[in-house]
Parts: sequence; structure tokens; C-alpha cells
Amino acid sequence: MKFLGKSKPMPGGDAATASGNATPTTRSRGAAAEDQALAYLQTQGLRAVARNYRTPGRGGGEIDLVMQDRDGTLVFVEVRSRSSSAFGGAGASIGAVKQRRIVLAARHYLLRLPSPPPCRFDVVLVEETVQWIQAAFDAH
Repeated sequence: MKFLGKSKPMPGGDAATASGNATPTTRSRGAAAEDQALAYLQTQGLRAVARNYRTPGRGGGEIDLVMQDRDGTLVFVEVRSRSSSAFGGAGASIGAVKQRRIVLAARHYLLRLPSPPPCRFDVVLVEETVQWIQAAFDAH
């Protein structure tokens, strides 16, 4: 099977803006939150497998981090960050549509494995502190 998805090499991206400005962009703030979540999960014993895995084509999904837990479970991680808790904070931004896109990307990712391991979907909220929510939602 030909692998069509894309993922950035580990350990991850540069938080500098594309234009070289010192003002952080949404993308650079997101990359910094992913860096923080990645470091946190590694301290909890998870191993990084991929970062920013994307399915091909428009309307596909993206997985911020693909990690492997100590027991072999493949963990698909959505990282959310908000500068303010207004409108429910970071956690409130992971609705049903976002969850479906993550599940779609996870299924695509698993197609390339000869024998898919057990999986789960976690969320890491990066606000004033880092909050790790294990098994935050199911594939349905």
C-alpha cells in the first residue's frame, strides 16, 4: 500500500513566524503548545511516533501528535490551546465535527500498519497549565 499521508519529522517544528516577525502568529502559538504537550507526554512515559499527520486532499483530518504508550497503545492526541478561557476555553473547541476529522485521520494512519495496535484518543489542553485527558472521546 502506498503511504499518502504527511507528517512532520520529530521532534517538531520551529515556532518562529514565516515572516520573521517577533509577533507570534496563531500557527506559531499552536506549534509552541504542541511542543509543550509533546514534552509533557514524554515525561509521562509516552513515545513520539509522528507529529502533524495529515490525510491527503481537502476536507481530511489532522492529528497533532501520534504517541505510543508503554503498553503499546497507539495514542492519537489533539492539542488545544487558548489564550483566554472565554467561550469555554480550549476544551470547548473540540466538537463533534473536529472529533470526526481526527477519527478519519486516525483510520487513514492505521491503514498503513500491518497489524493495528489498540488505540485511544487523548486531548491535551494547554492553557495556564497542561491538562491531559486520556480517552477523551471514542471513534464512532
